[in-house]
Amino acid sequence: MKKLLLLSALFVLPLASFAQDDAADGPQDGWTKAGNISLLFSQAAFNAEWTGGGTSNYAINGTLAYDFNYKQGKLTWDNRIMADYGITQTRDQEFTRKTNDRLELNSIIGRQIKESLWYYSFFMNFRTQFTSGYNFGTDENGNETRTEFTRFMSPGYLQAGPGFLWKKSDNLKVNIAPATARFIFVSGDFTNVGSDQAAIDAFNAAGGYFGVEANESSRFEFGAALGAYAKIDLMENISMENILNLYSNYLEDPQNVDLDYTMNLVMKVNKWITANATFQAIYDDNAVQGFQIREALGVGVTFGI
Repeated sequence: MKKLLLLSALFVLPLASFAQDDAADGPQDGWTKAGNISLLFSQAAFNAEWTGGGTSNYAINGTLAYDFNYKQGKLTWDNRIMADYGITQTRDQEFTRKTNDRLELNSIIGRQIKESLWYYSFFMNFRTQFTSGYNFGTDENGNETRTEFTRFMSPGYLQAGPGFLWKKSDNLKVNIAPATARFIFVSGDFTNVGSDQAAIDAFNAAGGYFGVEANESSRFEFGAALGAYAKIDLMENISMENILNLYSNYLEDPQNVDLDYTMNLVMKVNKWITANATFQAIYDDNAVQGFQIREALGVGVTFGI
């Protein structure tokens, strides 16, 4: 728990000064809705006579971010939907590859404690992906092969629990939930190893499938969660959004804190054209023994909704 608080402080304190102007006015009663849809596309083509090297390819990525928040007196209810999906195809590859795939819903309701910036809270977070993910390889004849490794709701994550919310504005807030239930859902297709005890023991010894043991389709955890959000304007037409989620499982290896940090940098060229840069780092030892890193940079069309 101390690690979660320390990491949150290191994340929020340097950003707090940037959000002072937003906090001065404070959120108004009623619904506040805002969001955008971005479409990024890139393409390159080379003919057979091109001597400089290169492979024809295309890539497309779509992003949705939508916030719908409610406030009435001491009650606040913040909701956010995030969806990303992208694919790329090169001429020499038989299959398309995913460059991004995420569906996430966050919801937190709070009641203000006296006239402070603190609230009693209850939060919910749900995460999964849209389509199947594959491991790629080649067969004995050199042909490309792919093996399904993930799919929709495999894995799927659901977290919920009571806690305390510190909210300076819609653009700067931290939620601490010391009693969080976490469920990991997977398809039995990936965990079914039969009744052979040696196969079961080997599967479980290897960490199972996203932490789910052999012949099971879900895993329950209980621990502490922390979520922090900060959005700042670096300069005119350039904003940076920071999202941090931490989780420690009391029931198993609580010292191994799961981390999910995302930075979205949005640079507006005009009303329709934007340049987006995204950096994401994930650490979850149930999935991979190391950091998962994702970077994306593109220019495309953005629609406000």
